[in-house]
Amino acid sequence: MQSKLIVQKYGGSSVGDVGRIERVCDRIISYAKKGNKLAVVVSAMGDTTDELIDLARKINPDPEEREMDMLISTGEQISSALLAMAIHKRGYEAISFTGSQVGIITDKYHTKAKILKIETDRIKKELAAGKIVIVAGFQGKSIKSEITTLGRGGSDLSAVALAVALSADMCEIYTDVEGIYTADPRIIKNAKKLDYITFDEMLELAARGAQVMQTRAIEVGKKFNMPIYVRSSFSKKEGTIIMDKRPHIEESVVRGVALTENEAKITICDVPDKPGIAARIFNDLAKQNVNIDMIVQNVSHKKMTDISFTVSKDTVARTLKISKKIADTIGAGGIISDEAIAKVSVVGVGMKSQSGVAARCFSCLAKHKINIEMISTSEISISCVVKKELGKEALKVLHKEFGLDKIKE
Repeated sequence: MQSKLIVQKYGGSSVGDVGRIERVCDRIISYAKKGNKLAVVVSAMGDTTDELIDLARKINPDPEEREMDMLISTGEQISSALLAMAIHKRGYEAISFTGSQVGIITDKYHTKAKILKIETDRIKKELAAGKIVIVAGFQGKSIKSEITTLGRGGSDLSAVALAVALSADMCEIYTDVEGIYTADPRIIKNAKKLDYITFDEMLELAARGAQVMQTRAIEVGKKFNMPIYVRSSFSKKEGTIIMDKRPHIEESVVRGVALTENEAKITICDVPDKPGIAARIFNDLAKQNVNIDMIVQNVSHKKMTDISFTVSKDTVARTLKISKKIADTIGAGGIISDEAIAKVSVVGVGMKSQSGVAARCFSCLAKHKINIEMISTSEISISCVVKKELGKEALKVLHKEFGLDKIKE
């Protein structure tokens, strides 16, 4: 059998303790025994990153982003070194690298850096020497030689980007679930595992709250048509393939539903209703690297309007500070924030050619007395913001409404 170059990624739960690191080591060696070359990306052990963030905020509630990157990048360095040690113990050659050492070059933005290029010479040299290369995920080195991190779930991005840079035969993402489901199986017990899902569908689900894969990692996979296999590190069952095109001509209109409770709504009140004001607000936010999700502008009756938008909860403090400056500059009123919201979404490429999905979605929520605060749509998704305490209920009723508990691959 011809050997392959395989990039694997193991998440925090997969390397959460010594026993799990040993099991990951066994799986890696099983691939190496077949003559495969392996580059393995690892996340920090268990909840290490969250613990480091909590520690930082006990010291300083609003820490500098550069120092946060210095701190939170250490978790992956620990797990990569430990995994290399476990492989050595079994008599195989391995070497661990930080993102910087392996040549992952990013832009200058801390805590959410974008990969500009990967200098693969060093990793290729070690692979050619027969070593299993272990890479600390989630991190890189900026063009100014500063340590940077790639945002939540950044190890997924590290793995897919490495697979593309190395022209790998396969990219596998190992996690604590057996693949991609029609909904979060921790919330909906009868959620079904999908054998495959398109890049576009996975992008929408990830962007709308599905936590199995990082959105930017899927974008890279789609751009370079690198199929991604999502599998469980705790079983040998086949997982889900994220691919370019669906293998079936006809399929379910809706393929999945997602929930996120990690967003907040910010409203700039009494905004002057003049041409160019909205552009100015969102240009200023973009310049400060604030990612906006949903936007709603209320109807103006008195030459003033309210503009609401959603952002990730971890950027609320910074966004409020920037928004207050913008409001003062344009002569707007006060700023209101609401973190007690949830966003529920339905996703499926079949929605492109099927009418009435939005009506079913809204009618279903109305039937269960779930009020919608904001709505956004794309060709293949519909998202609704609801009260946080109703988020899980909204997810459950929409999953049932579209028959996802009965889906068959």
